[in-house]
Amino acid sequence: MKKLAGQWMLPLVAGIMVSQTVMAQSHGGANSDTTVHYPEETHLRNVQQLTFGGDNAEAYWSYDGKYLVFQRTNVKEGLTCDQIFVGKVPQQPGEKFEYKMVSTGKGRTTCAFFTKDGKHIIYASTHLGGDSCPPVPDRSKYGNKYIWPLYSSYDIFMADLDGNIVKQLTNSKGYDAEATLSPDGKKMIYTSDKDGDIELYIMELKSGKEKRITHQLGYDGGAWFSPDGKKIIWRASRPKTEAEIREYKELLAEGLVAPTNMEVWVADADGSNARQVTSFGQANWAPSFMPDSKRIIFASNHEYKRGFPFNLYTINGDGTNLHKVSRDKGFDAFPMFSPNGKKIVFSSNRNNGGTRDTNVFIADWVE
Repeated sequence: MKKLAGQWMLPLVAGIMVSQTVMAQSHGGANSDTTVHYPEETHLRNVQQLTFGGDNAEAYWSYDGKYLVFQRTNVKEGLTCDQIFVGKVPQQPGEKFEYKMVSTGKGRTTCAFFTKDGKHIIYASTHLGGDSCPPVPDRSKYGNKYIWPLYSSYDIFMADLDGNIVKQLTNSKGYDAEATLSPDGKKMIYTSDKDGDIELYIMELKSGKEKRITHQLGYDGGAWFSPDGKKIIWRASRPKTEAEIREYKELLAEGLVAPTNMEVWVADADGSNARQVTSFGQANWAPSFMPDSKRIIFASNHEYKRGFPFNLYTINGDGTNLHKVSRDKGFDAFPMFSPNGKKIVFSSNRNNGGTRDTNVFIADWVE
């Protein structure tokens, strides 16, 4: 998460960009340039790479487990800003992953998720603010710190699988993004800065009625419901010192945030009984509940003071029994279990031939 020689930017939740350096010559042991599966990854079996080239991330299952929706950028293909794609999950070994764009092709999009009926998706987009990609911050103005923008033109939309927008779900003047849905498909949890801080909200899709569920100063985002619908999980960055609070507020006033330290939080589904699960320092993010609705899987760089690699870890809901799952020397993140709990999808730098590509992978999960 630091500025490093040879860095590049990888897509992250809500259009977040994370500084990451994975130089081929610096890899030790098994080479992630050509590795799809590491021997130490005992929980993963039959790992299959679905995308090849560009930045592909945030791949999430449909409720029936047959499709994936994800965001993709590939400058070589003329796709210069993240757009949303849907593809059917291969059922046979060697079957190609075919996908199509379902966003408008305008602006920047992020954070897509299937609806319960399998016929629609929700995602955030800046297209109402303009057809072109919104500008990225000039980090040199902020001491080259890890900073990402809260585009005020982001709103959340529902579209069919032909790309037709059927409903606009949010309409605030601020940043609205990072949405996922409850297991019954009736509620949406998302992030917004419309009340002056970066908070979580839960909306009833049918009525549009909503409730703000976080109230502490700092960034709250990337939230998910547990499979049983009883809990929520998210990542939070909490400024504590006077200097941290001042910097946070100054950046927020400019539509920016710099969450170099994020921890995993959980709460009851209505936001009550919130508590912090991890206290590892650095970036602990992209958390989601495992199929039992008790254990947690998340991405973290806490083992590495240089800011990378990012790997996947599991942990109990009470913060005990931390276990390292993935072993790429660069970047593993965005884990999500299939609805039946038998498979996992994630994004990784592995097997990218020494390029900067991030691709989508699926695997069988082995306890």
